[in-house]
Amino acid sequence: MKLKKGVFFEYLNFNKFHCLLSLTNTKIIYDYFCLLDIHEKKTLNDIQFYHFMKHVTTMGKKHIMLTFDMLDWDGDGEIGFEEFYMIVCILLSSELLDMDGSKTINLKEFKASGFLFNLKGSDFKKILNLFDITGDECLNLSEFQKFTMMCMDAQKEFKKKRGKLHRLMDVCTYFVKEEDRLHLLD
Repeated sequence: MKLKKGVFFEYLNFNKFHCLLSLTNTKIIYDYFCLLDIHEKKTLNDIQFYHFMKHVTTMGKKHIMLTFDMLDWDGDGEIGFEEFYMIVCILLSSELLDMDGSKTINLKEFKASGFLFNLKGSDFKKILNLFDITGDECLNLSEFQKFTMMCMDAQKEFKKKRGKLHRLMDVCTYFVKEEDRLHLLD
């Protein structure tokens, strides 16, 4: 998931410490969301979301629709502003994580941004080993996207089990613990 060059999201004031947008920029994102919401339902359907993502990212149709399905937590075929805001922050933070410009996220960069996912200690190496398909001890864009999507999918499952929404950071920690439990059963 990579932003295309020249889209206005590149110019937003993204707080690198908290990984959030300023209040002014959140209002800009909300106004943009309202412009996309042509049905005035305070939601975007899959077609609106597809065209938005196609315009601002390098993702293909399959990945865009998979992303939409993962964001559509209640399965009603629409996403609200909260999910839209989250995907914008993910798009901006994925640019942030690659600190050396190598187009990969190495263990050092992953540890430096681990607070985003509430990861500690050996969790970094476990996730790196789990999602590093190429074996180069780094996560490329596709591998990091799979990790992010798995976190969102785990959040959906976690929400079903608990009946309430938890922070993505808590879900990632839950996911790592579930992976440990599954490996113990092997």
